[in-house]
Amino acid sequence: MRQALEQTLADPEPDQSRLDWLWTLVEPQIQARLERRVERRIKESRLPVRRTFAEFNWDFQPGLDQDHILELATLRFLSEGKNLLLGGESGTGKSHIAEALALLACMDNRRVRYTTSADMLADLNASLADNTLEEALKPYVRADLLLIDEVGLEQVERKMASRSGLMQKVIFPRYNAKRSTVITSNIPWEAWADYLDDQFGATAILDRLLHHSHVISIKGPSYRDWVHQQEVGVRRPKQRART
Repeated sequence: MRQALEQTLADPEPDQSRLDWLWTLVEPQIQARLERRVERRIKESRLPVRRTFAEFNWDFQPGLDQDHILELATLRFLSEGKNLLLGGESGTGKSHIAEALALLACMDNRRVRYTTSADMLADLNASLADNTLEEALKPYVRADLLLIDEVGLEQVERKMASRSGLMQKVIFPRYNAKRSTVITSNIPWEAWADYLDDQFGATAILDRLLHHSHVISIKGPSYRDWVHQQEVGVRRPKQRART
């Protein structure tokens, strides 16, 4: 600000009001502070990548309700304490949508925590060994927005951990505090009992997740598979016509 003051005194604008002059000093400081705060939120969130809706290929998933997704992008569902469940096969855009929403929440100065289901289960399971579970739960429970990605893809972790019990310790306090949770999964919601190996536990978890929630099931092809096929087609040399 001192440097900005020296600059404005050295090169004043004769028609500038006192308020506008003061704003030229203050605005860069405010902007810099906001940018640092957003960067801190993004770093703390542990988002693997910074995805945006501008990058999303809406035409590839024509069955997806774009208006609904853009309504979620207003983050009103966070203020209302609602959850978002995104289901569908691998490559259909679930994680992209979830991560774009998480990035917007960081920019809105919300506490965000990203984790895969495998990483969260491994983290919580490890804390059982040294009696630090209560401390390990805090970042998952206290976040304004918790994004649990890839539920159902973990293999080793679900054999090691009591999935239902550990999941309950995260979901139940968040539900009671009306904090929003976003989950992406390739497992149909009705199949969670088999996934958790606990009929009653699965019912209790889903009851809280589905209460006051948005549920979106994406039925479409895999974008990653389509990109791979395009790349293969480009690399494959054309066969010369036989004469």
